[in-house]
Amino acid sequence: MASTLIDLTHPVTTGMPVYPGDPEVVLRPALTSADEGVNVLGLHLGSQTGTHVDAPYHVDLTWPTLDGLPLELFTGPAVVADLRGLAPRAPVTPQLLAPALALAGPGTVLLLATGWPRHWGTDRYLAHPYLTAEAADAIVAAGIRTVGVDALSVDPTPDPGPADPAVAALLEQLADEHDPAPEEPTLAAHRVLLGPEGGAVIAENLTDLAPLLAAQAAGRAVEVSLFPLRLVAADGAPVRAVARLG
Repeated sequence: MASTLIDLTHPVTTGMPVYPGDPEVVLRPALTSADEGVNVLGLHLGSQTGTHVDAPYHVDLTWPTLDGLPLELFTGPAVVADLRGLAPRAPVTPQLLAPALALAGPGTVLLLATGWPRHWGTDRYLAHPYLTAEAADAIVAAGIRTVGVDALSVDPTPDPGPADPAVAALLEQLADEHDPAPEEPTLAAHRVLLGPEGGAVIAENLTDLAPLLAAQAAGRAVEVSLFPLRLVAADGAPVRAVARLG
């Protein structure tokens, strides 16, 4: 059977979804063949735009930057964990990962298939399932150093709240009067995977992993490449994520 290439990358377009607070994406012509003789596109985007990888530096200034990581971390045979059907903001536990971890090991790319790409471009995309710290520990213990997810983050994404500033201000006032200040996101799974013990990289915002699950169920080999832009001293970079089904 001939191999098949599957693109796992969201297109980079003006106004595309970004993590709350990240730079908005704008693409516009910088030069045109009509005026300057060539077409050149001007890009405004963040390092975490679209389908991207996180380096350890993303969460700690003392941890390695993207350009200091070996290329081997960005490619390899893949095992896909089928996590479809989980509720919004559901925790992914070690028990849920156990079948995939039994097939994975050092040098394996672990892909987490939540099915959340179906919500891309909607508010529901922010309410994805997430890895618990214990699940991240289990991944590291299995010797896995590359993890990808078809959602916005491996950690829970904060709810940005209502878009209306007046409503947001009222809710904040009520919260201040009745509840303690909310805790800041801890990025617990990021810290376990990217930290000194884990030494991993994380790919986020992969597209639909269903074809990879089907190939895996049929006994076909699955390989993934997640090579980032070569940005100096960066926390991460967009990638062209591609799977090869054997």
